[in-house]
Amino acid sequence: MEHFKIENLTFSYPGTEKKALNDISLKIERGQYVTLCGKSGSGKTTLLRHFKTVLTPHGERNGNVYFEGKPLSEVSMRDQSAKIAYVMQNPDSQIVTDKVWHELAFGLESLGCDQRTMRLRVAEMASYFGIQNWFHRNVAELSGGQKQLLNLASIMAMQPTVLILDEPTSQLDPIAAADFLNTVRKINLELGTTVILSEHRLEEVFPSADRVLVMDGGHIAADATPRSVGDILKEQDSDMFAALPTPIQIYYATESTFACPLTIREGRSWLSKELTDREIKITSLPGETEYEEPDPDKTAVELKEIWFRYERDLPDVLKGVDLKIPNGSLSAVAGGNGTGKSTMLKAICGVVKPYRGKILINGKRLDKYKQNELFRGCLAMLPQDPQSLFVKKTVKEDLYEMLSGQWLTKEEKGKLVSEVADICEVTAFFSSHPYDLSGGEQQRTALAKVLLCKPEILLLDEPTKGIDSFFKIKLSRILKRLNGKGVTIIMVSHDVEFCAKYADNVSMFFDGSVITTNTPGRFFSQNSFYTTAANRMSRHIFENAVTNEDVIELCRLNK
Repeated sequence: MEHFKIENLTFSYPGTEKKALNDISLKIERGQYVTLCGKSGSGKTTLLRHFKTVLTPHGERNGNVYFEGKPLSEVSMRDQSAKIAYVMQNPDSQIVTDKVWHELAFGLESLGCDQRTMRLRVAEMASYFGIQNWFHRNVAELSGGQKQLLNLASIMAMQPTVLILDEPTSQLDPIAAADFLNTVRKINLELGTTVILSEHRLEEVFPSADRVLVMDGGHIAADATPRSVGDILKEQDSDMFAALPTPIQIYYATESTFACPLTIREGRSWLSKELTDREIKITSLPGETEYEEPDPDKTAVELKEIWFRYERDLPDVLKGVDLKIPNGSLSAVAGGNGTGKSTMLKAICGVVKPYRGKILINGKRLDKYKQNELFRGCLAMLPQDPQSLFVKKTVKEDLYEMLSGQWLTKEEKGKLVSEVADICEVTAFFSSHPYDLSGGEQQRTALAKVLLCKPEILLLDEPTKGIDSFFKIKLSRILKRLNGKGVTIIMVSHDVEFCAKYADNVSMFFDGSVITTNTPGRFFSQNSFYTTAANRMSRHIFENAVTNEDVIELCRLNK
């Protein structure tokens, strides 16, 4: 018997005629691993939220959802809580207690489990997920990856039969994301738990899936095995083809006659076969010059020996950070969860105050700036959580709110809002509540709001979080256009593919400080794990290929 069955499901949010879901029908069998992908706003999150009554969004709905052969509306809340587990995009949205062990026990307490059963299940989950070493810590002290793992462990303690995950790795670094997804795969294989997972980063999840659903405009554009999806999307000439894993994209670009690879390992093997009968004369593309620190008069932001801790008795988060950001550059800062990257951005915009060191903005000390001088046309920050910027009931009102207090006419304000909305592609949901938007749409709306400040220096904390590959290309154009106007951009990101392709320089943050800065080609080609899929797939043949385009070009040159 199927776990879920959906019949002709149609849904639209209040105040909008656009259908978020359009006549969707599908069945999900027990024990399947189903990957859901699609552009931001294609309906992925809306569909997932229909799998659990308490999360179902408010709006106009037609169609039926069945769970284990019974209408979902007739399944008791207790049974839904015990059997249907849901991991949200933002780990902080799901944590409700102060201690790690409290969080592990919370769901079991809510179900009325006896103390003996509770202790056994909590101990088992803590051991299975490797949580023992931070079992008694405060939740606030955990990194994003640890919080997401804790969310997964606490709901698995209730022994659910279905695990639903909505872009669970969007805030995790590449290594933490791979570990998390390996754990999800292990749960599917060893416990037989049905997994339904929505994700933009498909490198890790694609090979594990039994089935891939591609959503487009509220309907299912493709429903097939991972190996077949490439053919379908290529035939449809779909934008979603650009989101497929690196081995698949490179395979189709080279017009190979061998079988399509899915994993990095298969990609390496395929590349070796593809080039077997060829003499490899060109193993690298023209190299980038070594990164040189900018001169003081060409530096937009400079951090000198910055030290910071959140409380007197807690360890330092920033430990002697030294960093120079060139004028008009797109500078990326990479590194693991919890290393201090976001704290560094907060220090640059004065949200937290270091107890030692200097921060210079355009050559002037940060503490010499007045508040209105710093944030009016000088510096702006897009935080990791875009919802923290939303204060109005519609997107349009939220954008206009950013211009309140400025001496502009109604026409001037309208022109500014219209220009920024067009750039970030948010005009279509002007009448929507910001909280009704998908994660990627919220990110774009928040970016539009920040751009209305017309900053000279733009700080971005995980700007590609929740954004599909198609809009990432547009985001890169927006950022490069801003660079062209002299805007300096500092971007903290876990998205190594985006950093490799579009950043001017990349810095590695580790244990509270910057350990190296280099050009993307040199930075990523020297790493073993913290690098791109294209580099891992081709490094046994090519020397400095870090993007899909690099590998495709080198294959072409060696034909």
